[in-house]
Amino acid sequence: MTAGPEVIEPDWPAPPGVRAAFTLRTGGVSEPPYDSLNCAAHVGDAPGAVAENRVRLSACLELPNPPAWLEQVHGAVAITLEDETAAAVADAAVARERGRVCVVQVADCLPVLLALRDGSGVGAAHAGWRGLAGGVLESAVRALGAPPDQLLAWLGPAIGPEHFEVGDEVRAAFTRTDPGAAAAFTVNARGRWHCDLYALARRRLRALGVTSFYGGGWCTYANPRRFFSYRRDGRCGRMAALIWRT
Repeated sequence: MTAGPEVIEPDWPAPPGVRAAFTLRTGGVSEPPYDSLNCAAHVGDAPGAVAENRVRLSACLELPNPPAWLEQVHGAVAITLEDETAAAVADAAVARERGRVCVVQVADCLPVLLALRDGSGVGAAHAGWRGLAGGVLESAVRALGAPPDQLLAWLGPAIGPEHFEVGDEVRAAFTRTDPGAAAAFTVNARGRWHCDLYALARRRLRALGVTSFYGGGWCTYANPRRFFSYRRDGRCGRMAALIWRT
């Protein structure tokens, strides 16, 4: 019998009634190069396989409703989930209502999950370098409408700095408005930069007033058995980071 979906459960002091998970690439039905738990419908995988993977994920996590799958564009728009937002073009979603499942899809970009300390609101942000530089975390925190010091943040698996080589334009996108962000970039022998997404996200959260953050330290590129990585493989599936109120 095929094993079900594998997930990482965030190690953070989430309040009662808040649940979260991050999917690994195993436990689904997709064929290579999307093997096997691809959650994305936009990467060229068979639609039936994606649908089955999503059914398996919902059953595994006992989700109260289908996740609100976003059309992600590496931007900074955050939406508040209401009745009909599953097809929204956005890179972050927040929810105050119980049973609304926020989700973002990643395969190297950084997923950031947010929860209010009293459990009254949750959110998920898709934070690659473009989203981080464009203000997606700021948008998500603003959409939650609470004092930032009342927020907890969890940084899920993303590409690590050892494998995330970028050009001058990426470094400039951050240092133009925040010279201190230069500390998240290390030059290599080719005159390019290794970029630490985790450090950049923590810096952004800290500047917002969010002081309680957890997670970080994975590298999607370095662990092909567990994680999809677009930079490593090109054609590949996507993992999902989900959070909801029960």
